Amino acid sequence: MIFRQLSEPISNTYTYLLGCETTGQAMLIDPVINSIDRDLQVLQSLGLTLAYTLDTHIHADHITAARHLKERVESKIAWPAIDRLPCTDVGIVEGMPFQLGSITLDPLHTPGHTDGHFAYRCNDRLFSGDALLIDGCGRTDFQNGDAEALYKSVTEKLFALSDDVLVYPAHDYKNRRVSSIGQEKSRNPRLGQGRSVDEFKALMAGLHLPYPKFIDFAVPGNRQCGMCPEDLPEQMRQYCEHMAGSFQG
Repeated sequence: MIFRQLSEPISNTYTYLLGCETTGQAMLIDPVINSIDRDLQVLQSLGLTLAYTLDTHIHADHITAARHLKERVESKIAWPAIDRLPCTDVGIVEGMPFQLGSITLDPLHTPGHTDGHFAYRCNDRLFSGDALLIDGCGRTDFQNGDAEALYKSVTEKLFALSDDVLVYPAHDYKNRRVSSIGQEKSRNPRLGQGRSVDEFKALMAGLHLPYPKFIDFAVPGNRQCGMCPEDLPEQMRQYCEHMAGSFQG
């Protein structure tokens, strides 16, 4: 398998490229709209054709590139079926592997950050989205978030995987790129170290995080598989700046 981890600096999002060496097809997990040109250049340099985009959840901090990539290169949009987005081509369901050539993803429904959140396992790699971050986790105070549900998702599903499984999160704010299940079980200050569900719920309730600055634009845009709103404030145009000046936008 051809694998690349790509970073988007405005939202600190990681996009993951998985390519099948046999078919020459590829997928992008959590592509970001203002990194479309970069992603297509990487695909071209590797001699790969983008077949699918696949998101872990409806994002609140950036807009997915799924729709615009479909318009530009005719890739298909795969998305958790639970979100019931009419713009998708393939609905992802737990227990039904997602196959692209020699690549197989096992979808894991991991609600808590959002109610429709999914993580994806591919052999010894886990693309954990916002459910499990390096030494952390996604917040649980919006988009039907639920701290108890997130605790169960991580401790009962993700921590049940082998300690050697590598954890590739959707974000990191300290330039870290990869962890492992064993590492997160032993040292994650929110969900590891044997922390109880009541301790986790109290911890998350006490974070008092600020209201996400882009959520009111990102969520409706992502419910349309990646549409930048026309009324985007000037100070937020960096989230969509490449598409705003693009003929495809």
